[in-house]
Amino acid sequence: MNTTAPPSSASNPAPDAASAWSTLDATGREPTPLYDVATIRRVEHAGLAATPAFTLMSRAGAAAADWVGQHVPHGRILFLAGQGNNGGDALVAATRLHQAGRLVEAWLVADPDRLPDDATRAWREARTAGVPLLVMHDDPDAALPPWPSGCAALVDGLLGIGLNRPADGSMARWIDHLNDAHLPVYALDIPSGLFADTGAGRPAIRAHRTLTFLTAKPGLLTLDGRDCAGEIDIAPLGLDYPPAELPAAVVNQPGGFDATLPRREHSANKGRFGSLAVIGGNLGMTGAPLLGARAALQLGAGRVHIGFLAQPAPLIDPLHPELMLHPASDLALDTMSAFVVGPGMGSGGEARKLLSQVIDVCANAQPGLPMVLDADALNLLAGNAALAKQLRDSGVDIVMTPHPLEAARLLGSDVASVQRDRLASARALAVQWRATVVLKGSGTVIATADNAPPAINPTGNAGLSTAGTGDVLAGMIGALLAQGMPIVAASRAAVWIHGRAADRLVAAGIGPAGLTASELYQPARAIFNALLQGGAA
Repeated sequence: MNTTAPPSSASNPAPDAASAWSTLDATGREPTPLYDVATIRRVEHAGLAATPAFTLMSRAGAAAADWVGQHVPHGRILFLAGQGNNGGDALVAATRLHQAGRLVEAWLVADPDRLPDDATRAWREARTAGVPLLVMHDDPDAALPPWPSGCAALVDGLLGIGLNRPADGSMARWIDHLNDAHLPVYALDIPSGLFADTGAGRPAIRAHRTLTFLTAKPGLLTLDGRDCAGEIDIAPLGLDYPPAELPAAVVNQPGGFDATLPRREHSANKGRFGSLAVIGGNLGMTGAPLLGARAALQLGAGRVHIGFLAQPAPLIDPLHPELMLHPASDLALDTMSAFVVGPGMGSGGEARKLLSQVIDVCANAQPGLPMVLDADALNLLAGNAALAKQLRDSGVDIVMTPHPLEAARLLGSDVASVQRDRLASARALAVQWRATVVLKGSGTVIATADNAPPAINPTGNAGLSTAGTGDVLAGMIGALLAQGMPIVAASRAAVWIHGRAADRLVAAGIGPAGLTASELYQPARAIFNALLQGGAA
């Protein structure tokens, strides 16, 4: 996390240390912890007990005032305050900015006589300070008012982390109204309508940026969270940070895998960086293992083989003649350092037999060999009890890389259930299959079978929503495993690099629409080498 907040200008109130904020940085050297609502409530209650009344709300409002003032340096700012303490935070921020000479308004979408104690105090102080205020009474038949003339930004203080059902009624109308405003929206604590633990957010505010209080929450980074939260900043409000509690998850940042990256000595040779086999490519699907194998080359595997099920198998890859292409039946399995199994493999008897053979080879090697199971290999396991038992009994170190539908098949569930709680689904898969699980999607989750908090990936964008990007990711994980990285670190590193490559392409104007899987190779190689050299990636 970047712990330096921008300096305040003369027209914005300067926060003290207790109300400072900082940016969640995807390139951070230490994984940022993410806490669920139950834990945050314990932290909050302890903070309330240890400080005078109104202290935390005052700090939250001061941090929000500085934060909004920095990101909206000119123009009128409209604060939307709801009926809870999140609304009180918004009122305090509006008061602070008004006192600093900024043009602000605050609309209270609640009954001022029914506010909690601290929010009531914030309302009274805003009135005393002369903040332009408007109470918006709930009338389901009335049109919502237009935004004030000259409004530069909207601040969302409608709903906080206490949401226990999807927003509906008048609050859903306000959420739609803000989303249709064509103005930047800045969310306080969490975008209204977004569930803090899971990232479910239909309907929810689509914010330009979010200032989250006390700690970051998992829902800001997965499922709908990335679309809702925008850039994320954290204001610990002067309490111990991070809290002395086990986080629900961590952000997947380079500090979590950097120490285990396969750095290279000048005297190294290709044998030091392993032999990877990518197995798949049935009829009509030979491109899938090619994508994975090409990605593995770019991420440093010493030798890369492809075992094709399609016959006749391609003899050479004209784009990368360095790749060694074979019929799958001719592949010398016992000479490999790691395997990727599944891209374009199909689900027939030959594919089942081959997967079983690879499991045996990995289990009987000394030491055992790691394996990435992707695409059709996952579907084979979900549909064949004997194969699934063989894998579980083998003790092989495996990475499973399902998208939500494949995850649902493996769990005997459905996509809606998987997406309802992506962290829980990834953990359940990891335990059930004794695997490291990479549950793909917006905010990819990397989970393990032990009690370690899963990681949520902060890199990547909608450009990855195209055919073949999963094959590329599987090849990247396989390349790092072949080079000797521990299985969890290899998974986290490959997921981060894969997403970062897509971000770099989009920043250069290549995508998100029309970005292709094969375009990921070169930026991924550059990012990987920057990480190896200890530089900015």
